[in-house]
Amino acid sequence: MSHTAASKKKLLSRVRRIKGQSVALEKSLEGEPDCMGVLQQIAAIKGAVNGLMKEVIEDHLREHLGAAELTQIQRQEEVEQVISVLKSYLK
Repeated sequence: MSHTAASKKKLLSRVRRIKGQSVALEKSLEGEPDCMGVLQQIAAIKGAVNGLMKEVIEDHLREHLGAAELTQIQRQEEVEQVISVLKSYLK
């Protein structure tokens, strides 16, 4: 996917930030953490993952569904794929 390759550095930076947040949460849980601190860490991770998902979906929609050369059938297939991913993500 060319849009993913073009955004590779930015996406990897987001993923590494999420990884760091997850590691911090794990370390916190290994000790005797404050419940509110844990909840805040979880909320931060969820927000970061949601931001990553939003960015990749937006790039995908622009690149694949915005392409003028797509046939109506191809466009519909792309829409169905995005809907499928969103349904699994939003469970």
